[in-house]
Amino acid sequence: MELTKIIITVALSFTITMAMADQSPLPSTRVSRFLQANNPRAANHCKYNEGICGATSTCCNNKCVDLVTDSNNCGACHNKCKYTEVCCRGECVNVSFDKRHCGGCNHRCAPNEFCVYGMCNYA
Repeated sequence: MELTKIIITVALSFTITMAMADQSPLPSTRVSRFLQANNPRAANHCKYNEGICGATSTCCNNKCVDLVTDSNNCGACHNKCKYTEVCCRGECVNVSFDKRHCGGCNHRCAPNEFCVYGMCNYA
């Protein structure tokens, strides 16, 4: 009687294990986002097909980028803005002190006002 219970338990365990093994997913063939960003065979290549980038993007270093807002390619490919600057309309500007882009892109201070620390007419 005891041996029968053991055999049934082992048989059930084996059956459940095999059933779960059949439902297990196959290994993924997708590449993670981290690896894809550094992968030269990434999907959005534009080196040989610049039409893939669309109307608002340009092909720089085999990637589609927006030259108007990308701080690593501001106004032209490989034109990187300094640490304190932001790319606004294709120009590297310091939004802490620029009257045309005070505190952010296209936030213009009123006439006779100054931009200090990203705020118009501060103190």
